[in-house]
Amino acid sequence: MNAVASVVAPTVSVPSISSAAMLVELNISVWTGRKRDQKATDSIEAMSNAMKGVANVTKKLLGDCAELDAVVKFTANARNMHYAMTMPWSDSGLRLLPTTQYFKYVEAISACQNETERLVNVFLDAYKWEIDQAKLRLGHLFNSDDYPTINSLKDKFRFKVNYIPLPSTGDFRLDIGNEAQDALADQYSKFYSEQLGKAMNDIWQRVFDALSKMSERLDYGPADTKKIFRDSLVDNVTDLIELLDACNITKDPRMTQAKRDIEQAISGITPDALREDSYLRAETKRTVDAIIKGLPGLGL
Repeated sequence: MNAVASVVAPTVSVPSISSAAMLVELNISVWTGRKRDQKATDSIEAMSNAMKGVANVTKKLLGDCAELDAVVKFTANARNMHYAMTMPWSDSGLRLLPTTQYFKYVEAISACQNETERLVNVFLDAYKWEIDQAKLRLGHLFNSDDYPTINSLKDKFRFKVNYIPLPSTGDFRLDIGNEAQDALADQYSKFYSEQLGKAMNDIWQRVFDALSKMSERLDYGPADTKKIFRDSLVDNVTDLIELLDACNITKDPRMTQAKRDIEQAISGITPDALREDSYLRAETKRTVDAIIKGLPGLGL
């Protein structure tokens, strides 16, 4: 299968899923240790006989600081975990969290929060020493005014999670008159339907992407050479089983069937077996391709 298709959102009925899911908001802020140096920028433009505004000198205030890099990388992974365990809901950053995922999510995000706090404290302990090293690293670009105090620096790191109940469709209890209230309820019902469709489509897209990746890697290259793949190829598809079970908040029978098909397709299959057994490899690819063709909206 060469072409990569985009999943088209299937028609979604609009049951009230307020008891099956909630909204979750993750706010993470990190001090990046970067700052624009206007003086150096002006100097570069002047030396280059360039127009003003075409250059931009940004300093890494602490150079290659391992402690700060650890915070930045870990929080990026925490965000990715948050996205993987939730579904899209609104442009404001709110995500849909199935109640069946709640305890697993809380455990995972709490562990991320604790580790972030630990890494931040490690960085703060090294901060003064890193400033001394920065004097050597930055040379004439060093400016002591660029560096916040330790107390103000603490406030630049934040890791906060908010859980918000999901209103059911038409749940407007406002003292604005029946006509206006009906209009608002109708508007929210449309929004609710659209966002629910996007959330479910996100799950279908993840399924399509993981299965398509497996199909592509199980195929053969030039001269019938076997393509190389990592063990995660199978793990990623295995994860779909739990994903489809936890995120099927609309009780879509197609999603239930897809879960069963995937579960059956990879039952007992290991990465090494796929690498060594050509028949198993071909049969698994055939089964995976059949599942892909049965996904809603693909039309393959």
